[in-house]
Amino acid sequence: MITVKRLGMITIGQAPRPDAAPMLETHLAGRAELVQAGVLDGMTKQDIEAHLAPGPGEYVLTSRMANGEAVVVSRERIQPMLQRKIHEMEETGIRTILLLCTGVFPGLSAEKAFLIEPDRVIPPTVAAMVRSRRLGVMVPLKVQAEALRPKYLPHGLDPVFAVASPYDRDEESLRAASEALKDKADIVLLDCMGYTEEARRLVAEQTGLPVMLSNAIMAKLVSEMI
Repeated sequence: MITVKRLGMITIGQAPRPDAAPMLETHLAGRAELVQAGVLDGMTKQDIEAHLAPGPGEYVLTSRMANGEAVVVSRERIQPMLQRKIHEMEETGIRTILLLCTGVFPGLSAEKAFLIEPDRVIPPTVAAMVRSRRLGVMVPLKVQAEALRPKYLPHGLDPVFAVASPYDRDEESLRAASEALKDKADIVLLDCMGYTEEARRLVAEQTGLPVMLSNAIMAKLVSEMI
């Protein structure tokens, strides 16, 4: 009897993630079942805004609600919830867990599973590919531009940033962000797991540059570990 392997995927928003899951499922190619969970599952947007919104000096994150709406949360407030989700997923027997967020989460751990954190994978991978070329990075929120710079600096990268949310479905903001990067970068990274292949195509057409998609990078790498 063949047992189908399972890959756990935890979003900091709500599951399921129809924007990001298909990329993973394509690369898993039937070799593993994707099991989704969300830190904010079961919560209303009003609850989230009342209890999890960022306060002064807190690390800001954005993700997607089940209905497609964007939500902004504090890392400090959701990290204990995220840690519980990891342990809950481990208890179901899942042994590989992907965090569906490119933000930095110091101190996350898994006792039984292999926890894959994109912030530990993407910057060194991109650095090896970019080398001496200029890197442009697109992020969802203006406040994230400077907050995310420190994860690139140890790898010899000092990106130029532009802002366009993948959750607003605003093609004009993507075009404007692309124009802002066009003459300042040689290659572009879409630094959020919510950007889609459609966004990649638009940015590539607008800039004429190679465009890397964070969820595609992770999907291809994780599929090699299943």
